Amino acid sequence: MDVTTLLAAVKNGDRRALARCISLVENETTEAHEILQQLQFTKNVPIVGITGPPGAGKSTLISALINYLTADGKTVGVIAVDPTSPFNFGSLLGDRLRMSEHFTNENVFIRSLATRGALGGLSSKAIEISDVMRYAGFDLIIIETVGVGQSEVEIAGLADTTVLVLVPESGDDVQALKSGVMEIADIFVINKSDRPGASTFVKNITELLHNRKFTGWSPPVIKTVAARNEGADALVAAISQHHELNLQNSRRTWLLTEKAWRLLQRERMRGFDKPTLYTHIEAALENPEFNLYRFVQTEIQKF
Repeated sequence: MDVTTLLAAVKNGDRRALARCISLVENETTEAHEILQQLQFTKNVPIVGITGPPGAGKSTLISALINYLTADGKTVGVIAVDPTSPFNFGSLLGDRLRMSEHFTNENVFIRSLATRGALGGLSSKAIEISDVMRYAGFDLIIIETVGVGQSEVEIAGLADTTVLVLVPESGDDVQALKSGVMEIADIFVINKSDRPGASTFVKNITELLHNRKFTGWSPPVIKTVAARNEGADALVAAISQHHELNLQNSRRTWLLTEKAWRLLQRERMRGFDKPTLYTHIEAALENPEFNLYRFVQTEIQKF
């Protein structure tokens, strides 16, 4: 199947074609470049980032959101960024297993991505794959980050709405989180709020948010018990309200600038590979006057 036919199938809701398309892009095949350049977006699909420390119940919360949204007839795409296996560099699939009840739902598409060493809680291919899923025309795309703590701020550049999930026991961690991920959340969720101390924790978070500079949106603090599907309706309502404001996301410009920089570097380096470079350096070292910097300049001029 050629790229044009494949993308047409994706546009028509063929989930196998979508899975194939994502695999081609993720694995940087020869077709990936053509796929990405042919993407055209005719539908404004909100991207919601779900982030937070490990154990906060992010996957369970996403499952509750899926239940609520699909009951309303909505289609949902989920990108679950999982830790990388140290053996095969693939995703460990933990999050996808926790959402297994939705596997047979035609209105839901779940894809796990490996971080492959990328920092910031996202996969190095998260931007490209979220674009492919936007092209597929879902009503909502949810990206769950791997949960690495306060450095996990890249999601704020990719998502239209960033949701930070905490639990009542996170109280001692708030001061550490405050300087990083606390600043990028558009919505705060206190999950497992049936536990002791939940109301006090909500109050403390709300007081902390009073010190944030107003940028057109006051982040709400929502209590949920995701395991019982409680609070999903309030969270969906808050996400919709935030999306309707259509606020400018300056972080996205920086994220895309960084991505464009990496793509340009990759294009400029396309003619280079380390084994060939090793051979050239090995030969050049026979010259006692070898200078690494002159050598590099010479190699650049070959391309």
